[in-house]
Amino acid sequence: MANYKLVLEYDGTNYHGFQIQPNGITIQGCLESALSQIAKEPVRVIAAGRTDAGVHALYQVVNFHSNLSVPLAKLPIAINSLLPEDIRVKQAAIVSDQFHARYDAIAKTYCYYIQQGPVASVFHRHYCWHIKAELNWDNILQAGKKFEGVHDFRAFAASGSNVKSTVRNLIEFHLQVQDNWAELRFTANGFLYNMVRNMVGTLVEVGLGKRVPESIPAILASKERAYAGVTAPAAGLFLTMVYYPDNA
Repeated sequence: MANYKLVLEYDGTNYHGFQIQPNGITIQGCLESALSQIAKEPVRVIAAGRTDAGVHALYQVVNFHSNLSVPLAKLPIAINSLLPEDIRVKQAAIVSDQFHARYDAIAKTYCYYIQQGPVASVFHRHYCWHIKAELNWDNILQAGKKFEGVHDFRAFAASGSNVKSTVRNLIEFHLQVQDNWAELRFTANGFLYNMVRNMVGTLVEVGLGKRVPESIPAILASKERAYAGVTAPAAGLFLTMVYYPDNA
């Protein structure tokens, strides 16, 4: 039985997140249905990350074990023929039996997109957070850089998150602004539930002058969700890369 690794992209607008839910269409449900038809037996996938409802991915990684008769080179075409048009397999590979899409990942990158201006884009409304007011991007950059390093991000995790440790290493924060569009890019060795959206909500409050960049260390030290900003909408968030050791 081979261990297959797939790279996916998807538009999360119409889905109740990646992970299978009892009442709702999910990315995982659609993918497993397609794979099970090809394998002629139930297939279960393991994902690098479980994106929430409305969140998108340009580079999601999954793995699964199966015996497939379809040649590897034709596997993406075969799977895509059974998927909705807003989910696509971009790459397929056979990897070592030990490869685990989630546990072997050493880092991930998420990008969040903001449109600033008086009128929201009709065509981008599912892929960004539209903010009418002027934003101070210099202050947002200063504040974002204060997230870099090893910190306890408990204040930026969703209330009620149940994980062994809330300490993460945020390797890099990058801000790119062009015209009235901004990309906020976060790379870390791992992310807590809603961590990126809560950081973005806090950074927007900095940009609006409701907070100062120097407030970020105090919020981190508080370990209290109530001290951080609002949760940014899901629509602007994209999983853009998953990193593995060279031999994975």
